[in-house]
Amino acid sequence: MGRGRQKAKATKQARDIKYYSPNTDYSALQRELGVPTRRAPSHHSEVPAEPDYSAYEDKYADQVEDDDDEVDTRRIG
Repeated sequence: MGRGRQKAKATKQARDIKYYSPNTDYSALQRELGVPTRRAPSHHSEVPAEPDYSAYEDKYADQVEDDDDEVDTRRIG
């Protein structure tokens, strides 16, 4: 007959864990992770632009077969 009391206790503990929200000390977390307070300039901020390949597009267009004109007549399924 002790199952009801045991289940109620387990339910209470589960609710306590589910809705538990501790106060987070973000400054302590920042110190622990070693994040500097000032943001240093990033070397990756200057991402080089992609080169312009438009000059090569037409130059080699005749060497590539264009398969877009053909319609695939096979039925799958």
